Amino acid sequence: MNRQIRQVAFLVVVMFAALALSVTSVQGLARPAIWEPWSANGALNSDGRNSRTTNRDFDTDRGPIMLAGGTTIASTEKSEDGQGSESYQRVYANGPLYAPVTGHFSPAIFSMSGIEEKENAVLNGDDPSLFSSRIKTLVTGGSQRGGAVELTIKPEIQQAAYEALGNREGAVVALDPSTGAVLAMVSSPSYDPSDFASPDANAVNETNTNLSEDSSRPLDNRAIAGNRYPPGSTFKIITTAAALRTGKITPDQEVDAPDTITLPGTSHSLENYGGESCGGERTTFSHAFAESCNTPFAQMAMDVGDEELTKEAKNWGFDSDLSIPLKVTPSTYPSNDSQAQTAMAGIGQASVQATPLMMAMVAATVANNGEQMTPYLVSRTLDPDLNEVSTTSKKVARTPIDSNTAKSLSSLMQDAVADGTGTSAQVSGVKVAGKTGTAETGSDSGPTTWFVGFAGSDIDKPEIALAVVLDGNAETEDGATGGKVAGPVAAKVIEAAVNQ
Repeated sequence: MNRQIRQVAFLVVVMFAALALSVTSVQGLARPAIWEPWSANGALNSDGRNSRTTNRDFDTDRGPIMLAGGTTIASTEKSEDGQGSESYQRVYANGPLYAPVTGHFSPAIFSMSGIEEKENAVLNGDDPSLFSSRIKTLVTGGSQRGGAVELTIKPEIQQAAYEALGNREGAVVALDPSTGAVLAMVSSPSYDPSDFASPDANAVNETNTNLSEDSSRPLDNRAIAGNRYPPGSTFKIITTAAALRTGKITPDQEVDAPDTITLPGTSHSLENYGGESCGGERTTFSHAFAESCNTPFAQMAMDVGDEELTKEAKNWGFDSDLSIPLKVTPSTYPSNDSQAQTAMAGIGQASVQATPLMMAMVAATVANNGEQMTPYLVSRTLDPDLNEVSTTSKKVARTPIDSNTAKSLSSLMQDAVADGTGTSAQVSGVKVAGKTGTAETGSDSGPTTWFVGFAGSDIDKPEIALAVVLDGNAETEDGATGGKVAGPVAAKVIEAAVNQ
């Protein structure tokens, strides 16, 4: 073989190798994500310009999202375009009620959120756990069907929370203290995910723009993300835990309770909410907790010290990442460089920020004798024929307090509901423990109001732990406080949970 022929042959081999590499790159790497070769969510398939992906999603019999007990809240309906072609469209039952959980699925603008996004591989049938179902479909010649996702949400509790919030801006999260299962997750105002299911891209884009520009932020899930709140006096649960752990307080101890204190290094005079007295210059600690007095807790926070308060907050899960599987915005405890800042942080003001889920977890930890369970929203995944594929097991996330501290906090929280600021959360025939919070925001809309707690027919085995938060309500509420505004919401949710 002469030299020219060898060169041409070499060039042909190189060209074939380049072609093979290119095809491999497109078919093997760019189409599916490298880390999940079974998925259709790769670089090419996720490109909004790829109409084949949109057509594929409309052509897929996507699996249902169901509640505990089997009620379907997201399903797929088959439709015809009048020319004999079939397509599938997502349908949401009681869409606004469950939107913070389900999210939306919109092939028209290639947009997903909530469980629709996080469990997409199961719902569209691509998940590895559904491999046998795909083989069965291949053998029988049928069309691919998606699997089902069963949630932990209890419809009665979800409905009660939604109705109790009404049209006010806020959120409710309810947990099973012993397992971490999310029993309810409501964010208000909400939206109808059915508006995203239309095949009309222009209509869906208009919907998305209108909701995104709405000042009330209906697309935000206030329960876990999109916003964090100053926890106000509900954070006193954690401040108390730190004081008990470090020996700075005992539940039956008397404490100084002046009407005002001047914070160190400042001219700022801190008073109790509304300028109220805490029963004199001295009172019992249990009374100070029940009445949510600021001055003794601010002093206690300084006595405990910022280092120990930071440690305590982290022990409870502040500044930790979490998904349920929806991504949860981390709650934060600030780095304070003065006693004055520590005092304010100790009463849940300054830069302390928490999600309703985090504060529900705080209440659930006390209810569960100091063990904090990992919250979860998906109970089971099922194949297209509704046979169980996987189930979620309960898991201890951390143990921030011992059982004795949990009992002390439980007793204090019961007193707060029985004869303190939380009386509005009382429910006939039910034992309720809780803590109110009223956090100043510095805005004209008024304070953020809270109730966190737990309840049951037997308070030693509570059936629900919850957090209720309402954004500033100055325009609609006169003298809004956690007791006046959030407590009654909590009572309705508790009644639905315990008496179902």
